[in-house]
Amino acid sequence: MLLDCCASGRWARRVADHRPYRDLGTLLAAADEAAYDLNASDLTEALAGECAQPLPPTSGGLAAHTALSAAHAEYERLFGHAFVISLDGVDPEEHANHVLAGIRSRLGNNVEEERNIAAAELRALARARLSALVHPDA
Repeated sequence: MLLDCCASGRWARRVADHRPYRDLGTLLAAADEAAYDLNASDLTEALAGECAQPLPPTSGGLAAHTALSAAHAEYERLFGHAFVISLDGVDPEEHANHVLAGIRSRLGNNVEEERNIAAAELRALARARLSALVHPDA
């Protein structure tokens, strides 16, 4: 289940090794700490486990889906991994616009800068996924 939150084996082992956690906040703090300690190889492993999240069929229409497909392909060509972005707290009606704006703004980054941003987005994704595991009804 932890590998579904972040596909780095090192991250998952570090989070699992410190169980049990007294509350969600403590778990999320441990997850953040483990994520900050990922080396380049661990980050590559985590990014390899991600894939571009499809938009719901009703989100953004055909033009948005076409633009996103092209942007995702260009991003993967430039950086060698799927575009990752946390949509936690973003209105579902705005997902397409948020993803498209994010990917367009990040296409101009150099590889090192983008890996730092992708690492931050992975931390946010892992936090959201862990929260959903602990509180699936929220």
